[in-house]
Amino acid sequence: MNGVDKTGSRMQDVWMKNEVVIGLVMVAVLTVIMLTLGLSLVLTILIDAAVFTIVTLSLNLEVGHTGISQFGRVLAVIAGAFVVGAVPGRVLAFLNGLPYGVSYADDAVNYKVVPAISDLLASSLPLSVGFLLFSFLLAAVAGAAVGWLTSRPAIRLKEAYLGISLLAFGDFFMWVGHNWEPLVGGTTAVFVPDPFRVVWGSRFQVVVIVAVIMAFLVYLYLEKLTRSPFGRTLHMVRDCDVAAAVCGKDIVRIRTQSLMIGSALAAVGGALYVIYAGTCTAIGFTRLTWTFWPWAYMMLGGIGSNRGVVLGVLMLTVARTLIITYRSTLFGFLLTWGIDPMWLEYTLMGLVIMLVVLFMPHGLVPAKVESILPAGRVRKAAQEQGFGATVG
Repeated sequence: MNGVDKTGSRMQDVWMKNEVVIGLVMVAVLTVIMLTLGLSLVLTILIDAAVFTIVTLSLNLEVGHTGISQFGRVLAVIAGAFVVGAVPGRVLAFLNGLPYGVSYADDAVNYKVVPAISDLLASSLPLSVGFLLFSFLLAAVAGAAVGWLTSRPAIRLKEAYLGISLLAFGDFFMWVGHNWEPLVGGTTAVFVPDPFRVVWGSRFQVVVIVAVIMAFLVYLYLEKLTRSPFGRTLHMVRDCDVAAAVCGKDIVRIRTQSLMIGSALAAVGGALYVIYAGTCTAIGFTRLTWTFWPWAYMMLGGIGSNRGVVLGVLMLTVARTLIITYRSTLFGFLLTWGIDPMWLEYTLMGLVIMLVVLFMPHGLVPAKVESILPAGRVRKAAQEQGFGATVG
C-alpha cells in the first residue's frame, strides 16, 4: 500500500505543478479563442509566441543563468534581421544577373527584384529549404559576432553601466539601419525573399509549424545546456563571480560564451520574424518591442526558468492579443471622454504584469535549485556506502 500511496502522491504532485496547471489553462483558452474568433487568430498567437520564445529564452540564458545585465536584446535581433534583409537576397540576385549592389535596397528596384527571386524559390523546394537554412546560419553568425562585440564592455562594466551601454548599442544600430539606405532600405522597408512561397496555398500554416518547431528545439537546447557542466558554471558566475574566479574559472571567457550563444539565438529569432513578415524595416526594431517585452515575459515566467519563460511568453501573448482584439469593443465608451482605447494596450498589459508580480513575485514557474545527480543515483550511491537508512 505504501508503494501505491507514494505513486499516487507523486502523480498528484506532478499535476499540481504550476507549469502543468498553467499549460492546461492556456490550452483551454486557445481552444475557446479558436471556437469563437477563428483558427487564424490562434495561429497568429502561436507564431508571435514562437518568435518571442526564442528571443526571450536567449535573454534568459544571459540574465537568468549568467547574471549579465542585458538591456540591449534588440541589438542581436537587429543583427539577424538586417543580415537576412541584406545578404541572402543579394546573393541570389548576383547569381541570377539581377541588381545586387547598392541599388538592391532602393525601393524602385527592390520591389521588382525580390518578387523575381521569390518566384525562383517557389520553383524548387530544395532551393527554398537551402535558402532558409542559409539565412538562419548567416543570422546566427552575425548574432554571435555581435555577442562577442558586446562582451568587450561586459568584461569591465557591471550592472547598470553595462545595461545602459547595451541599450545604447541597440538604438545606435537601429538608427544606422534607418538612415543608411543601402543596408535595408533606410526609411523604407526592403522586401525579403520568401522561401515559403513554394507552399503558397498553406504558407501561413507552414510558417507557424516551422516557428513552433524552432522554438521547441531552442528550448530543448537551452535545457540541455543549462543542466550541463557549462550551465552549472554559468550559475556559479551568476551567484558569485569572485568564488568562480577562485575556483579557476575564466569569468571573461564564460561571459563571452554566454553572450555569443544568446545573441546567436536571438538573431535567429529576428531572422525568423522578417522572413515571416516578408519585409525588413529598421524603425520597427525598437527597444520597447525587442527588449522591454522579452524582459516582461521573462519576469512573468520566472527568471532563470526556461519552462517559465515559455509559459510567460504564451500567457502574455494571449493577453496582448485579447486586449488588442476587444479594447475598442469593451472600452469604446471612453471616446466620449476624449480617451482613445487604442492606447489601452500598454496600460492594461502593465496592469497584468503588476498583478502577476504582486501575487507571484518569483514568476509563474520559479527557478529551482536542482542537484547535480538525479535523486535515484544519490540514493543508490548512499546505499552502497551504507547510508541507506539516512537517505530518503
